[in-house]
Amino acid sequence: MGMGGGLGIGGGLLGLILALIFGGDIFGGGGGGGAPQTTQTTANGTVAESAEETKLRETAHAVLDDAQNVWHEVLPKYGSQYQDTRLVLFRNYVQSGCGTAESAMGPFYCPLDQKVYIDLGFYDELRRRFGADGDFAQAYVITHEIGHHVQNVLGTASRVRELQERRPNQANDLSVRMELQADCYAGVWGASLKQRGQLDPGDVEEGLNAASAIGDDRIQQQSGRGVHPESFTHGSSAQRVTWFRRGMESGDPRNCDTFAGSI
Repeated sequence: MGMGGGLGIGGGLLGLILALIFGGDIFGGGGGGGAPQTTQTTANGTVAESAEETKLRETAHAVLDDAQNVWHEVLPKYGSQYQDTRLVLFRNYVQSGCGTAESAMGPFYCPLDQKVYIDLGFYDELRRRFGADGDFAQAYVITHEIGHHVQNVLGTASRVRELQERRPNQANDLSVRMELQADCYAGVWGASLKQRGQLDPGDVEEGLNAASAIGDDRIQQQSGRGVHPESFTHGSSAQRVTWFRRGMESGDPRNCDTFAGSI
């Protein structure tokens, strides 16, 4: 399922770590189109969603629609056309074009069916373990994954994969740069909200808190294994905040070139 690897930690924290490692798929893909799908499954089959999950689904639907409208407006300014992705919400497990995904996978983008998959349990982990709560924190997770779809639409993903295959010693660094660019793209969407006067007080802080919460260094600290920058695949908390903020402040995807110079 994409690239990356686990950090060897059990329990719910493993789900959060794998979500961030596997969430940034760098394989090429196209567009899908259509509305979100919501699936909650157990060993005995599909079950009804709770009132809380209904709210999460409605929020996710609104974020997806708004973010895709933004990209339909933004990309043509720079000579590209955006192609819609689809959003699938799930708990426990889901069948994707990339195979069966369990909750330990967390959020991910599948290039084979061009869909974004969000495990609702990931939001529980984000809130309980890392204190990143709120609608905008949840929106950040979705728009980060949509950012990976934008990379696929622009051809960035396939070019990076080729580089990783040719230069395996640079694979982690390239992965970090891909993830930070997706953070910046999430910020571009946030900038559009700001321009339209649709940000509530505290929204930006929620997004920045979520970006900081899922930095590789903070996740490794939570694991008790110490911080090992050479093993980073998504970037440090400071890097993730910096690039998310850059997108928020500029609203211009051209300012999200994480592949030029240092990060």
